[in-house]
Amino acid sequence: MQLTDYRLLGRSGLRVSPMSLGTMTFGQDWGWGADEAAARRQFDLYVDAGGNFIDTANIYTNGSSETLLGKFSAGRRERLVIASKYSLNPFPGDPNGGGNHRKNLIQSVEASLKRLGTDYLDLLYLHIWDGTTPIEEVMRGFDDLVRAGKIVYAGISDTPAWQVARMQTLAELRGWAPLVALQIEYSLAQRTVERELVPMADALGLSVLAWSPLAMGVLTGKYRRADLEQLRAQGAGNSPGGDGGRGAVAYSHDMLDERSLGIGEQVAEVATEAGHSPAQVALAWLLQRPGAPIPIVGARTPEQLQDNLGALAVKLDPAQLQRLDAASAVALGFPHDFMRSPIPQQLVFGGTVVHPR
Repeated sequence: MQLTDYRLLGRSGLRVSPMSLGTMTFGQDWGWGADEAAARRQFDLYVDAGGNFIDTANIYTNGSSETLLGKFSAGRRERLVIASKYSLNPFPGDPNGGGNHRKNLIQSVEASLKRLGTDYLDLLYLHIWDGTTPIEEVMRGFDDLVRAGKIVYAGISDTPAWQVARMQTLAELRGWAPLVALQIEYSLAQRTVERELVPMADALGLSVLAWSPLAMGVLTGKYRRADLEQLRAQGAGNSPGGDGGRGAVAYSHDMLDERSLGIGEQVAEVATEAGHSPAQVALAWLLQRPGAPIPIVGARTPEQLQDNLGALAVKLDPAQLQRLDAASAVALGFPHDFMRSPIPQQLVFGGTVVHPR
């Protein structure tokens, strides 16, 4: 697989690379990102290899991510698929500075367009569900922006599956612009999304974009149990960065714990046997999942990005996949485990074998 093995985004005709370039590390405003020169090298490395799918957000590195991406995109904007997000509040104390409502949707998009130096976004995500805005307001707002040419497609991130299903159904019923992409945390260390979100996306025609596919570095072997104990002792905080670095962010997001470290050890073992880096193995596992999720890779250095892109050429064998699956397995819970148990299966199918489509 290569970056030029393009795939369709959801039920659209939009062609995107099988790995997306994440730009949350573009800029040093949060204390741990890449400076402009290093960010530019990452951008050039990805685009020159044929990559066209770039991910950012209004709030990443306090807006520096979009500003740098706009600068780097000059002269080749039309060949890129640029995705950004709205919802998060860059104006503390302003009750309408964030959220999913129409006012913030409009003002956030206009600000993003200005920072990016472009007239439109190829894809706009609702960044995180706020629990307060009616779904009609969100979906009508997306449709209005599509009709106005401000955005081309709509997507959603970090939202319960039942809400996404309501929104997609409403859009289909009203003839509004549908959602084409679902961005979620998805990795060997985070597979609970396979309970509802991933099958929902498959059924409703949304491509799955996986953020933090390396669990903020935990799956690369970057951290040890001593690091975990130190972060616990320090009482690592919940700010985006600066007060303890990337490790503190991973810890505050529950990505750095005993379970994820154990999964990381299994990844390292497979990597040693296969002759690849742990990052490449973790990404290759995700690339080989059903539904072909698209990892969003966000590196701090060009060297890290080059290593990540190498995962496209890695093919894990069935035994390796089974080991990683077993190490990272999560219970599906009710009703999934109940439905698959022997007695319900016997009562439903009467001992016959029925193959799903």
